[in-house]
Amino acid sequence: MTATLIHGIRSLVTNEPALARDPSAPDAPLGLVADAALVIEGEHVVWAGPAADAPAADTAYDVGGRAVLPGFVDSHSHLVYAGDRTQEFNARMSGRPYTAGGIRTTVAATRAASDDELAATLARHLAEALRQGTTTLETKSGYGLTVDQEARAVRIAAGLTDEVTYLGAHIVAPEHDGDPAAYVAEVTGPMLDACAPYARWIDVFCEQGAFDGDQARAILTAGQARGLLPRVHANQLSYGPGVRLAVELGAASADHCTHLTDADVDALGQGDTVATLLPGCEFSTRAVYPDARRLLDAGATVALSTDCNPGSSFTSSVPFCVAIAVREMGMTPDEAVWAATAGGARALRRTDVGRLGPGAYADLAVLDAPSHVHLAYRPGVPLVTEVWRRGVRAV
Repeated sequence: MTATLIHGIRSLVTNEPALARDPSAPDAPLGLVADAALVIEGEHVVWAGPAADAPAADTAYDVGGRAVLPGFVDSHSHLVYAGDRTQEFNARMSGRPYTAGGIRTTVAATRAASDDELAATLARHLAEALRQGTTTLETKSGYGLTVDQEARAVRIAAGLTDEVTYLGAHIVAPEHDGDPAAYVAEVTGPMLDACAPYARWIDVFCEQGAFDGDQARAILTAGQARGLLPRVHANQLSYGPGVRLAVELGAASADHCTHLTDADVDALGQGDTVATLLPGCEFSTRAVYPDARRLLDAGATVALSTDCNPGSSFTSSVPFCVAIAVREMGMTPDEAVWAATAGGARALRRTDVGRLGPGAYADLAVLDAPSHVHLAYRPGVPLVTEVWRRGVRAV
């Protein structure tokens, strides 16, 4: 197998603490290496460290003194959809608050779209995210809300990305207005049967106007019984049981985490459930941002993701979310970059992405900058100049 040496790296984020210059330094979790190199064989990294120590390789590639970091891991998106909600956004920016009801607009458009249209939209967004450095992306169903529509959504998603979530429990389907129990029975019965073969995860929107704690528990435990791993839309619009339910059930992540009690924060700090923060959503809805500093100080693992969807967070840019997290959520640049790479990997329970060490996929983003700090220092600037995915230069 051909080995390729990637060199000329001014600053390399490995997320391998053992490679850190000073294990006690604040940036140690980034495993930062100055004047660094990587060696790739096939799809994987086989060596990382100072360029002066690099082993011989068959070919070499010079990135010209730029910074390199792991490809972003976007662990929360909703990209199997059709339609447009520009008017809703425009109205909201004119003073109307966001509620979950806007989802129904996308449901109607998605049901009317063809398979090819849905697949083309997903492929377009995956390509858009890749150009911005995202090499791993999770996406969900949730805009069909019938057995057949949800099954085709996860099937289409599974054809284009390997992290697929069944979200039949996004809101109660219009056909079941006034009878949420009947819809929960459908979500946990025939809909689950149809979707489980295509999905890895099961999710539920545990929120006022969507599903309460008892309903969410029933949905998640039914999914677990079918081998799906749980994650939860938790505490986005109000205080509620979502976070503590996620921790109790061992969910990989509790996503949003905007309105948290001290008990919620303590639970996340003491458990293995990742707090996935979605600042694009608060930006696009003029809502209060989650307090990342509070979570980090409590010992919680934090991930950053885009929540890319046509209603409440129509951005696929992880660098944008990194910049917001630093400016508005109390994170340092190091913490935000870790959360957008290694944190996202933990939210997906992956060890082969989100880092650049032996055994990891050779997924990396090259910045037209000398340091990862520029992602927050130069917000809005398209700094990602190259992207490698699975050992191939894709952008």
